[in-house]
Amino acid sequence: MKPWHPTTGLRHAALLVGAVLLLATLFAQLEIQIEGAQGWAAGLPTWRVEDAPILKLFFGGRAITGYHVFAFSFMFCIFHLPLAMVGHFSWRMEARILGALMLFWIVEDFLWFVLNPAYGLAKLTPANVPWHPHWLLGVPVDYLVFTLLAAALLWAAYRHPRASGSGGTP
Repeated sequence: MKPWHPTTGLRHAALLVGAVLLLATLFAQLEIQIEGAQGWAAGLPTWRVEDAPILKLFFGGRAITGYHVFAFSFMFCIFHLPLAMVGHFSWRMEARILGALMLFWIVEDFLWFVLNPAYGLAKLTPANVPWHPHWLLGVPVDYLVFTLLAAALLWAAYRHPRASGSGGTP
């Protein structure tokens, strides 16, 4: 195994972020084609749970739909596919995967507004986006929380490993 070097770690991180941005762009376009102007699967023939207490904990108070359960589950599995391909698990790789997945969903959601002809950036407001019930600094709170969590996970995954017991692949 090659020794860890800061520029190698930065290149790998940049490649991962670039791939996540591409995936988020493609998935945002797919969701725009599926949902159109009706965000959060409002016009889709899918089941919807609006008022379960667990939604406040896991979904920030917004409804959960069959569409979203399967979209989230599918992407969770896609992001974990490399672990199955190589047959190796490490906490460092799990941090990379979860950080990248969080970044993916934030970027994808943001791009859904930016690229959607029915919205645009100007309509990314609490008045136009009721499925994001909590806002701070002009953006949904999810954007801030999950960007910070993603950054922390990716930092932990790409920081210089300790000399002994690095916890997995650098």
